[in-house]
Amino acid sequence: MAPDAQEAAVPDYPTRSLGGLTVSAQGLGCMGMSEFYGAADDATSLVVIGRALDLGVTFLDTADMYGPFTNEQLVGRAIAARRDEVVLATKFASVRGEKGEFLGVRGDAAYVRQACDASLARLGVDHIDLYYQHRVDPKTPIEETVGAMAELVQAGKVRHLGLSEAGAATIRRAHAVHPIAALQSEYSLFSRDIEADVRPVLDELGIGLVAYSPLGRGFLTGSITSLDDLDATDFRRHSPRFARAALGANLRLVDEVKAVAADKGVTPGQVALAWVLAQGADVVPIPGTKRESYLQENAAAVDVELTPDDLGRLSTAIPVDAVLGDRYPDMSSIGR
Repeated sequence: MAPDAQEAAVPDYPTRSLGGLTVSAQGLGCMGMSEFYGAADDATSLVVIGRALDLGVTFLDTADMYGPFTNEQLVGRAIAARRDEVVLATKFASVRGEKGEFLGVRGDAAYVRQACDASLARLGVDHIDLYYQHRVDPKTPIEETVGAMAELVQAGKVRHLGLSEAGAATIRRAHAVHPIAALQSEYSLFSRDIEADVRPVLDELGIGLVAYSPLGRGFLTGSITSLDDLDATDFRRHSPRFARAALGANLRLVDEVKAVAADKGVTPGQVALAWVLAQGADVVPIPGTKRESYLQENAAAVDVELTPDDLGRLSTAIPVDAVLGDRYPDMSSIGR
């Protein structure tokens, strides 16, 4: 078996710890390479993933539902010759059919085992470094789910366990069964709802935070000015935050991000990522992109230093609950 992937990080790129798992200080979210953000281009995506590893961004995030199923295959192809460099994270529980239909959430023990074996096969690897429950199954006690995940650790198929979009009480119950290394949740200047209840529990239990959509689904880059900037198949066209009633107000919130970026000679997206990185040494953003130029821009955000004044300006300009609209059209499976 290959040595722990976390030991092989490129030395020039900083690292962080997620509940004892060492990862690059920034990861790469691979979801959009296969679905949700316009047409897929596997050839380009393979180049982007390879370039990420060259830069030292070795923490890769995927899930069985992305594609569906094809994103894991893509990531597996990209890392086939470089597995020892990678900290590989994937997820299960959001069930989809072969035609892409959404079939609900499952966390029962039998499904946990089935999903893991399927992911290992698609990825072409013998172990997963960080295995998340993508959404909490309200029909299955979290103790059963995490118990089955713990068996995967004992079998050598998984190294560390994670949850995604789980609430504080669920995190406590899960951690009592087996140590949880990381919680993955949406977190950015545009999405700070976990700060009140969830972050204190993570800090107490020593659980890291993996921040997905750290660029506010593109808002915080300053590159989106209207729905016309989005591909016709882009899921954001159906997002409450991008609805015409909310879009203008949300775009105005980005003005101070642009101002701080101009003062520092960096991009708004880099400021947004630097803000996430400044929220704690155990916080790791995983911005997604399909373009090498954006990858390089994002990766360089680890070198952007925000002063206390900068952080105050940003928090004042975009206070908690300032953003209009829910994160998803259906929030029923969030924060259980």
